[in-house]
Amino acid sequence: MNVALIASLIAFVCSLSWEHSVRRYLDGFDDAIIPANTTPEQRVDAILRWMREGPPRSTGEFPTGLSNRDPETTLNYQKLLSVCGTATNAFLNLARNSDLEARRLLLLTPHRTTKHVVAEVLLRGQWIVVDPTYRIIMRNSKGEMLTRKDLQNADIFVEATKEIPYYPSSYTYESVAHVRLAKLPLDGFHLRPILDAIFPGWEEAADWSLLLERESFLALTISSLMTIFLLLVRFVLAWYADRRLSIQRFRLRSRLHRARAVFFGTPEIK
Repeated sequence: MNVALIASLIAFVCSLSWEHSVRRYLDGFDDAIIPANTTPEQRVDAILRWMREGPPRSTGEFPTGLSNRDPETTLNYQKLLSVCGTATNAFLNLARNSDLEARRLLLLTPHRTTKHVVAEVLLRGQWIVVDPTYRIIMRNSKGEMLTRKDLQNADIFVEATKEIPYYPSSYTYESVAHVRLAKLPLDGFHLRPILDAIFPGWEEAADWSLLLERESFLALTISSLMTIFLLLVRFVLAWYADRRLSIQRFRLRSRLHRARAVFFGTPEIK
């Protein structure tokens, strides 16, 4: 148990360092592309403008071999910024780092497979749809920003997308999700109907964006939970050994205290 706990602590420190470096990287990116003292809507526009008009990015020959959940990768490869999943990943990381509430939205086929990925950003009290792949905020002909509920209306959807070149008409909003449980083995262990029955609205109740869109934050979360779990198990085992089994345990703290007294304490002269 001590070995497992030490391993989890090492993993926690490493993932914490990784997450810190990613946040520093994103801070620099945000400072470079988003002007100071801007409104939330202006911040969204600034990120989309950078994705649309920013300096050339690397044209890696094998983008499929790159990590699609690491912002230091998705922000730096042009081909990844052209794919809906990784373009949304890049947008969400920049948006969240600039204090915007943002989350991903999966557009699903009737068979519950993903056909497109967009983002939702909380602007003016509503979750507005942003399509990072096409670098746009969804708006109607009056310039009003649209929610996914608005876009479920076929006429509004056509109105919002008719001016976007080559926008597929199949990217509709009848069926959507925030979490793709089907990617788990065995069809997601059939968790969705169970979660929907036990806790309706679970996708909306929690913010899954960072866990799903940033590998470093996922690693930090898992290592933190594992450390807490192992500490609790160690405490229970120690209590059971002391109170029930009366086993004399190896107490590292007392051994270290005795070693310190021997090596660094003042010897007693009799």
